[in-house]
Amino acid sequence: MRCFDRAVSRRCIPVAVLMVASVALMCGCSTKEPAKPPMAATEVVAVTVEPKTVPATFPFVAQIQSSHQVDVMSPVSGFLEKISYKEGDAVRKGQVLFQIDRKPFQAQVNSVKGELESRKAQLWTAKASLDRIRPLADQNAASKSDLDTAIGNFKSAEAGLQQAKANLEKAQLDLNYTTIRSAVNGVAGQSLMRQGAYIAAGSSSAKLTYVAKLDPAWVDFSVSQNDQDRLHQEVQKGQLLPPKDSRFTVELELANGVRYPTTGVVNFADPSFSKETGTFLVRAVISNPKGELRPGMYVKAHLKGAQRPNALVVPQKAVQQSPNGHVVFLVDNKGLAEVRPVTVGDWLGNDWIISQGLKPGDRIIVEGFMKLAPGMPVKVVPSGQVKQAQPQQPAAAK
Repeated sequence: MRCFDRAVSRRCIPVAVLMVASVALMCGCSTKEPAKPPMAATEVVAVTVEPKTVPATFPFVAQIQSSHQVDVMSPVSGFLEKISYKEGDAVRKGQVLFQIDRKPFQAQVNSVKGELESRKAQLWTAKASLDRIRPLADQNAASKSDLDTAIGNFKSAEAGLQQAKANLEKAQLDLNYTTIRSAVNGVAGQSLMRQGAYIAAGSSSAKLTYVAKLDPAWVDFSVSQNDQDRLHQEVQKGQLLPPKDSRFTVELELANGVRYPTTGVVNFADPSFSKETGTFLVRAVISNPKGELRPGMYVKAHLKGAQRPNALVVPQKAVQQSPNGHVVFLVDNKGLAEVRPVTVGDWLGNDWIISQGLKPGDRIIVEGFMKLAPGMPVKVVPSGQVKQAQPQQPAAAK
């Protein structure tokens, strides 16, 4: 009986094992999760990057200067009698600005005129004496020394008359200098001296004001040594083409963001660097018929005329700022989104020049990248046809 039980047990073990394995297999099949559907492609708009020649623009902070500023000085000493202009207003060439008291100078002119008449009388007397003695000397009726004396008196009277004429001319000039006029058309600054003040020629009090010519105006800006070296290297590498005859132009942007309607031309570049700032001065001349540009104003000068060949340009909206720098989204060869770090250069209207990170033929995503992540499938559609992302419904449990 025991043997029979053991025999039955040995025959039953394989059957039990098969039953357990079958149950386990059936349980496993019933708990397997259904396969997830493939991720839907996100619709985007993309542009293909192609090299092209674009204008190069370099912005600088600039300051307006007068093309002809004159300090108004008093060449004579005297009391300031009148200020004849409105401070800060426009003045014309030859317009009276100041009046120095004329009376002492008029008296000097009158005195010198009297001296001139006296010198004329002396000359007449000396000439008459010479005319009498010369014939007598020719007849030996007068001595040689008398003739020499008469000739000397005549020449001395002539010299005295010339001196008197020069004194009168100087006195007349001094009298004219008491009326101080503007040397140029422009705007006059405030008066540094008030009426009744004594003006001493040759001293600090002799400077009365200034007149600044407004049309044309000068635009001064500074270029650093680093910027100059960088631009020089770009020219040598063929990355930057300067204009013909180095004729650069300048467009101005005023403090309120408005573009000045007239374009200027660079007419001077200082050949040496400033020891204090490490920059060198560049100057442009620009028309200013309405006087909108005033000396001392700060503006933004956009230096134009150069070109960048084979530049890669993308819309500014396609460039994103990340913690590690600028990036763009691309469509790779598999139709997947790719994030690419780039180095940006100059702005060009609504575009951005990319100096590093892209190559010709790259497809840059310009719309729809806000809902992308690297590796997501994308579908390129025409501009304006990007659909809004729809929330995905969870799969029903089976």
